[in-house]
Amino acid sequence: MGYYLTKIALTAVLVVVISEIAKRSTFMGALLTSIPLISILAMFWLYIDTKDTAKVSALATSVFWLALPSLIFFIALPLLLKQNINFYLSMSISMALTVVSYWLMVLVLNHYGVKL
Repeated sequence: MGYYLTKIALTAVLVVVISEIAKRSTFMGALLTSIPLISILAMFWLYIDTKDTAKVSALATSVFWLALPSLIFFIALPLLLKQNINFYLSMSISMALTVVSYWLMVLVLNHYGVKL
């Protein structure tokens, strides 16, 4: 139980620290956010839990393929906000577009025989 609480606490602390840094410097916040810290942590936790490098490799490959459609969010959100669309509506639309992009990516990858 202590191990899981440590994993949760460390991950949560990273998110809070990065959001606090972003308040002071959007560049530093963006830089830290763009580093795949959560993915790296997940790979560490997976390896520590399983000692299975094949699972870590599969996770890394899946993250690569799913990172591509996630970029839609970072294109849509600023465009919507620049159109003076309400923040929460902009976030909702951007997230919906991202979900659709994930779905399309999975369909395309399945079509070409890539299994995530």
